[in-house]
Amino acid sequence: MVFNDKVMKKFIIGIDVSKEKLDFCFLQTDAAILEEEIIENSTQAVRTRLAKFKKNNKAASEDILICAEYTGQYTYPLSTVCNELCIDLWLENPAQIKYSSGIHRGKNDKLDARKIARYAERYMDKAQLFTLPDKAIASLKQLISERDMYVVDKAKYQGQLTDQKRFMNKDDYKKKEKRLKSLILELNEAVDQIDKQIKKLIDDDENLSKQHELLCSVDGVGERTAIKMIVETNAFKDFTDARKFCCHAGVAPFEYTSGSSVRSKNKVSNRADKSIKSLLHMAALSTIRMDGELHDYYQRKVAEGKNKMSVINAVRAKIVYRMFAVINNKKFYEKNYVYSLA
Repeated sequence: MVFNDKVMKKFIIGIDVSKEKLDFCFLQTDAAILEEEIIENSTQAVRTRLAKFKKNNKAASEDILICAEYTGQYTYPLSTVCNELCIDLWLENPAQIKYSSGIHRGKNDKLDARKIARYAERYMDKAQLFTLPDKAIASLKQLISERDMYVVDKAKYQGQLTDQKRFMNKDDYKKKEKRLKSLILELNEAVDQIDKQIKKLIDDDENLSKQHELLCSVDGVGERTAIKMIVETNAFKDFTDARKFCCHAGVAPFEYTSGSSVRSKNKVSNRADKSIKSLLHMAALSTIRMDGELHDYYQRKVAEGKNKMSVINAVRAKIVYRMFAVINNKKFYEKNYVYSLA
């Protein structure tokens, strides 16, 4: 959601979010800073402080815009209270605020809160309001994060089993092997439990279940990729345009030129969600190894002399466009689709 350029807020609250505390900067639009305060990062503390500000300044919820840097789970208490009090919340990319605020000397949380408040005041007409995702999406996000953590730990322990055998005393290695295998077994059980929870969450929600089926009909898209796409797009509510999601996932190439000089070939940006990008990469590799349109496309472009990674990246983008197409059209992917004019 984007503000209309004619809409103005009377009060701006810039908040620097950290694990234990929140630095508040209360600002009146086109005026000086009203007050600054540090509170605990908890639901109760945020609720109490915002209620006090509204009472002292005789402000209604619609008069206030809160802006904070998005810091993952640390913004949860703030976002739940804003939703409860019907206060507009703007969670902005930290890099966007940093590069839009000029050159600064020194850094602390109090200055950061001021900077965020002034940023929100200046770019109020471009504010992207945050809305809490549905309970099912929020649960899926937490489960995927937990699963990824266990998978990383499992790979670490598995690496110890294979790498250390030649470089340890046999008796010491046997004891270590026993402990590691026990840990790996527990991790496998935990991952299986999470997979069952994820499946139940999707099966119990009609919309998520349908989207999951549609996404899995696309070549190369498996269970994990489909679920990750649903979570990343908030069930395709936050992203409705495939090109924008390609930018988010780091598969959209951009040019790098200045004047008459070419800095480099077109390339993707490092500012991307690497977790979804890696899944899209695996999906692309899967499709170019099987017979089909994308396999033929890859072979044709490589034969023309195109860089292999550039072609793979194009395949990633094509998969994204196909996923958005099946969701928008609410139809399963047709491998032998023939376009016909009505």
